[in-house]
Amino acid sequence: MLYLDLPPLPPAECLAADEAWLDACEAGGSGERLLFWEPREAFVVVGYANKVDTEVNVAACEAGGVPVFRRCSGGGTVVQLPGGLNYSLILRITETGPTRSISAANQFIMEKNRAALATLFPGAAISVRGHTDLCLGERKFAGNSQRRRKQFLLFHGTLLLDCNLQCISELLRMPSLEPDYRASRPHAEFVTNLKVPAAPVKAALIREWGATEESPAPSLDGIKKLAREKYLTREWNFKF
Repeated sequence: MLYLDLPPLPPAECLAADEAWLDACEAGGSGERLLFWEPREAFVVVGYANKVDTEVNVAACEAGGVPVFRRCSGGGTVVQLPGGLNYSLILRITETGPTRSISAANQFIMEKNRAALATLFPGAAISVRGHTDLCLGERKFAGNSQRRRKQFLLFHGTLLLDCNLQCISELLRMPSLEPDYRASRPHAEFVTNLKVPAAPVKAALIREWGATEESPAPSLDGIKKLAREKYLTREWNFKF
């Protein structure tokens, strides 16, 4: 497996990069990958099937100049913030292996991610909750989602490291769907920061996934094209 730190990109291109790399792997252009990118500004990202008006305080976003985007994977709505870290795994789907189904892949990937981050917090209660959440104690610090093609899957997530968490309460409504363990807690009582720099988190994930070689820098032409034609369009971002 190769790993890559994406250069600073506009939000739409960060989202497009995940899908572009998945498409490239599916087309036979490359193998498994572990990618990282860090948001430089605040923006909202809804899951593929989310209804924007239901999940997002659109008026607050417009007043604050915070753009709203839609990603290609499922799951809930998140606020991308400076001080956060995003990772993206592109893994091969096998008929009998741990990526054979959505639920099997969720369990396999989340346990490896949990094990990686647990090395940074010896003795701390880091757990997988609600299928694809990572929690420190009873508070969530990472949400994750999955998109599958025929041969490869994309599994990506956002980790809260040192973010202004108040923004989440201001920009998002209470989610229309929530895991049982949330117990209707408002955002301020549900999420937390890990309070660690991005570098050791990346290193821990690289070790756990055996991503031993850094990938060459990607061509950005395809990413920029996908961003223009999809992730920057109102037709895509506000389709539901």
